[in-house]
Amino acid sequence: MRQILFAGAIGLFLTLIGTPLLIKLLARKGYGQFIRDDGPRGHAGKKGTPTMGGISFILATLIAYALAKVITGEPVSYSGVLVLFLMAGMGLVGFLDDYIKIVKQRSLGLRAKAKMAGQLIVGIAFAVLALQFSDSRGLTPASEKLSFITDFGWTIGPVLFVVWALFMILAMSNGVNLTDGLDGLATGASVMVFGAYTFIGLWQFQESCANALTLTNPNACFEVRDPLDLAVVASALMGACFGFLWWNTSPAKIFMGDTGSLALGGALAGLAICSRTELLLALLGGLFVLITMSVVIQVGSFKMTGKRVFRMAPLQHHFELKGWSEVLVVVRFWIIQGMCVIVGLGLFYAGWAADK
Repeated sequence: MRQILFAGAIGLFLTLIGTPLLIKLLARKGYGQFIRDDGPRGHAGKKGTPTMGGISFILATLIAYALAKVITGEPVSYSGVLVLFLMAGMGLVGFLDDYIKIVKQRSLGLRAKAKMAGQLIVGIAFAVLALQFSDSRGLTPASEKLSFITDFGWTIGPVLFVVWALFMILAMSNGVNLTDGLDGLATGASVMVFGAYTFIGLWQFQESCANALTLTNPNACFEVRDPLDLAVVASALMGACFGFLWWNTSPAKIFMGDTGSLALGGALAGLAICSRTELLLALLGGLFVLITMSVVIQVGSFKMTGKRVFRMAPLQHHFELKGWSEVLVVVRFWIIQGMCVIVGLGLFYAGWAADK
């Protein structure tokens, strides 16, 4: 429990004091946001705002996790390190994308094939490694079974698992990327989901099958390799994002860029895979799913009928063009995300209680 608190507090502290230093550094180098000409008119004033702010909470999360381990003397786990690897790897791909945007002053950074190749390399490495490193109970960080609240169904095998893990990683990283269009929107929504995974990891640790002899009902236990360490990672991410939100909320002093959005999406997918809550992530991260589907619907409708369903996609820009202020859109979307987290955690607890 102490390491969870330390990780969150250190992550929060580091981004609160570190982000303004990063803002000054990026501003001095002229690393400002490039704004698309076809975006909402109100976004024109954001041009030049320092971007690549994801560097702040990525580094803060890594340092917070390491310091929490040093302070408490607790060992690191394969599951925790793998999720951090996925976060940092996806963040590196996003950093390259952001850097090219800034240097070449264009709204598109890495070529689509290069960006996809980078995501695939990181995702495949994570998925393959997640099926290694079994513990004394034979559990690996990830499972070859699909999962909702726990594993269910039959084993899909390592090849299909890698494909499934890649789908989750790409879907969540690009989902957060699409959501990151308004000041603080993606950051605030991510804080809520990481908070949920902090709770889930702690609950899974308390009700772990490794403690079956002390549980009132061993049939309701969780078969997760390192649940407590996943809670530490989630807490570090929650704290780091909370601190970053102080500077990222409207009017934003810095944007996370693809550096941050791809990293956050990777971390969310990694936590879901390693905590055996893969399908539950679609509900916990409901706002990201909703915004991604708005783009799918918009593109599909235009290709099939030549008509647009929304004034502009992603969904948050549709409401901006309807006259909602940016802050109003963000707060209402945060409310939607909060409701998704509440329902998701309710289902998680209900599923455990039903087995009990």
